[in-house]
Amino acid sequence: MNIGLVAHESKKMLMQNFCIAYQGILSKHNLYATATTGQLAESVTSLNIHKFLAGQLGGEQQIATQIEQNQLDLVIFFRDPMNPRINEQDPKNIARLCDLYNIPMATNIATAEALILALDRGDLDWREIYK
Repeated sequence: MNIGLVAHESKKMLMQNFCIAYQGILSKHNLYATATTGQLAESVTSLNIHKFLAGQLGGEQQIATQIEQNQLDLVIFFRDPMNPRINEQDPKNIARLCDLYNIPMATNIATAEALILALDRGDLDWREIYK
């Protein structure tokens, strides 16, 4: 399955820790991320991550395009709802697209863990049929 990874600046360490904790599961899938998020996750794991542009340089739009083309099966977007910054990705567009195209999306660690464990159990295999 194809998994998109995005994290606001204040959540990048959380994404690194998530990738460390679930490296075994993530390594079985194709990973796509905005540039900095992908680089940071790769720096602490042995994961191979396809990196798009940085979020503020168009990486969010590249992730959105992947969603619109039904190329992602799961999106994990750790956002900081308390400190949004102008130059950081707006999760509303990605969330809207995930809703439109029936792509599971997590915006916090609790939901991300539930989805990654569901992925490992095979609960998201319906995505293969949906494509």
